[in-house]
Amino acid sequence: MTTQEFATTSPDDLDPLPPGLGGWDSAEALVAQQDEQLAVALEWAARSPFYQARFDAGVTPRNRVDLAALPLTTKQDLRDNYPFGMLAVPMRRLATYHESSGSAGTPTASYYTAEDWVDVGDRYARKWVGITAADMLLVRTPYALMITGHMAQEGARGRGATVVPADNRSLLMPTSRVLRLLHDLPVTLTWSLPTATLMWARAAGLAGLRPDTDFPELRALFVGGEPLSSARQARISQLWGVPVVNDYGSTETGPLAGQCRHGTLHLWADRAIFEVYDPVSGRITAQGRGQLVVTPLYRQAMPLLRYNVADQVEISYEDCPCGWRLPSVRVLGRAGFGYRVGGRLVQQVDIEQAVFTLPARHEVMFWRARVVPTGLEVQIEVPDREREAARAALRTVLERDLGVPAQVDGCPPGTLVSDRVLTEIERTAKPRALFDNGEDWDEALQ
Repeated sequence: MTTQEFATTSPDDLDPLPPGLGGWDSAEALVAQQDEQLAVALEWAARSPFYQARFDAGVTPRNRVDLAALPLTTKQDLRDNYPFGMLAVPMRRLATYHESSGSAGTPTASYYTAEDWVDVGDRYARKWVGITAADMLLVRTPYALMITGHMAQEGARGRGATVVPADNRSLLMPTSRVLRLLHDLPVTLTWSLPTATLMWARAAGLAGLRPDTDFPELRALFVGGEPLSSARQARISQLWGVPVVNDYGSTETGPLAGQCRHGTLHLWADRAIFEVYDPVSGRITAQGRGQLVVTPLYRQAMPLLRYNVADQVEISYEDCPCGWRLPSVRVLGRAGFGYRVGGRLVQQVDIEQAVFTLPARHEVMFWRARVVPTGLEVQIEVPDREREAARAALRTVLERDLGVPAQVDGCPPGTLVSDRVLTEIERTAKPRALFDNGEDWDEALQ
């Protein structure tokens, strides 16, 4: 099967399988499909300067056994081969070029052919609620060098949907403008960080609107880019009155997993081979807890073999009621992104789960925490009338569930996420050098 032959699905066929998914009736059939495409992916990789040098004596690996003998590909490998050391096609075949944020120094480059984009868009569009030509998708993720906004547009346009490109890196798209678009346009779907949906809910309240009643066209919120606890997902769904559908992937790989209607994240194992790496023992297994390793099977421009995404995950092959016959994954956070509190490693998602198990009446949406010598210090935004009850309840949950001492402080709404950020009006970002008498010219050329 080539990328041009990926199956398309009508709206009537969306349940129980997402669009484009299927074609096997057993785990063995899925493995056979993987192995068939793996041989092609290995041939593509042999054209990459990086893998040409890595393959022993120039001999191209041919199968899964050969793949298992290869060392992991790391983010440092991508940085060391910036910008085109991983390129496996002629430059003229590239459709787009992307980079990570570069927060760790040298960025990781990533590039795609038009055929690669067919695969990326199809994987993004695999949502159990479906994306159809009747939908309008508001994309509130970056359209810059990262892939996230582009893959949403590709996936939605591939299903015929209308896209509203509400880039979250543009000065022209403050939260107030996003809220106006959500309210005034027939937006049915959104794509954003989970935190953004909470900011919209708070902004709606400041504007005198109710998220669950004043946006009647909205039917689902697509979210990704952050670890998402089940408690926060449930709270967002309760606030907006629609399903929240989680997505997982990276700039280097595109979408890797999507959520079924039962709330389980399933790895797209028909498009990639997944493994779990234990950095302590060095063991690599098909399931369990550790760092996610992925081999995309339909990546021509930049093949990746056993790429260590460096996210902490837990993979399981237990059956799910959805019947998708795909492995499930729990995303626990970035590798190493956790802190020792006493004798326990505490990750952000652990505290988030505790925060959002608080009753909805406390109206807690935003929080922050840090490690202190005595344990954890946590701040939550909470109205005055709920402050003492919320503080006491959260301290009890943290100490019970995490087993660490916790000091919880309440602060007024607007302290952690200011009302100004949520209500400021849109401003032009075009350069201007000529001003009238009495005008403020301090913003010239900004």
